[in-house]
Amino acid sequence: MRLSAPRIEPVDLDRLDADQRAALEPFLSTEGGKVGGGKILNIFRTLAHAPKALTAFLGWGNYILSKRNALSPRDRELVILRTGYNCRSGYEWTQHKRIGLDCGLTDAEIARIKAGPGADGWNDLDRAMLCATDELTADHFVTDATWTALAPLGDKGRMDLVMTVGQYTQVSMILNSFGIQVEDGWDVDPELRK
Repeated sequence: MRLSAPRIEPVDLDRLDADQRAALEPFLSTEGGKVGGGKILNIFRTLAHAPKALTAFLGWGNYILSKRNALSPRDRELVILRTGYNCRSGYEWTQHKRIGLDCGLTDAEIARIKAGPGADGWNDLDRAMLCATDELTADHFVTDATWTALAPLGDKGRMDLVMTVGQYTQVSMILNSFGIQVEDGWDVDPELRK
């Protein structure tokens, strides 16, 4: 975590104005009352300060995390975790480590994501996806060699990979710059505490 306290406090759910309530409605109306283990996550409570932006953000984020994304859930999480790690986002890494495990990544793979595409044990496509993620987060461009190595994903898969890295680079910038703190009970990876 780059900041030890929020720069922008999450909204108080007992004091929502009409626009904030409308933006958070997808969470408030979910079966069981709320998402995120019985509460609305700090990222969404913080973004509710800009309710129209939150609504647009949720629409695009829902595409990235849906079956409409050509990346498999495992591959999507591989890319998201590498993006969060490259952006030094403790919140992003913590949240998506749990999601990655649910989507088929192993503890060993998640640990190896930190080492990047040069680590032993990746297959060719995993290595290419990690290379693309590194190139995008460092230079905002996928090289020809990496683009060619991503051919098994097809054009839509390559597009979705670039858009996924873009989305989670933005998410990481938001989390880092606004000082959004992890939820109570979450443990941040020691490498991402500063």
